Amino acid sequence: MADYSDTPRTPPLLLPDAIHQAIKPGTALLRLETTSSRQGRLDGAWWPRTRDIETELPALISALTEHLGPITRVGVDASAWNGLPTRLVIDDQIVHLDSDPVGDDTVLVTRGHNDHFALLVVPPDTSADDARDVMARAVRADNITQAAQILIATTPDPEGSADAAG
Repeated sequence: MADYSDTPRTPPLLLPDAIHQAIKPGTALLRLETTSSRQGRLDGAWWPRTRDIETELPALISALTEHLGPITRVGVDASAWNGLPTRLVIDDQIVHLDSDPVGDDTVLVTRGHNDHFALLVVPPDTSADDARDVMARAVRADNITQAAQILIATTPDPEGSADAAG
């Protein structure tokens, strides 16, 4: 067994298992990869309950800040949300929101200047069982699948979807 007692301590990049709990009961669920490698395509998954970014984002940012430190920017696809302000004040911190063409299935969270976390966004109307499956797949350390493909492979087509292939 390696002795790490002489190894300099740096702020952890790992998140405690407690981060896998509901951010606020009934509003959102967050799950993040807890390995030190961060080699998977995604760092985690977020299951908001609505498409109202001003309602959903504060709980996510508060939970991430508690474990990662201050979050400075969030990149989302504006077309996936009901309105998108340019910034929000969350826990007395200004968080800038960028409309990025990342797709409605991903949110990019920035800590500091260059440390980015890519979170799969589980659609709010997803069933609990499907959401659990999607989130578990997204946080696997060996995941190389893009968020959109995980959602397609894991969740059934919504009934009456106009986008359903025929």
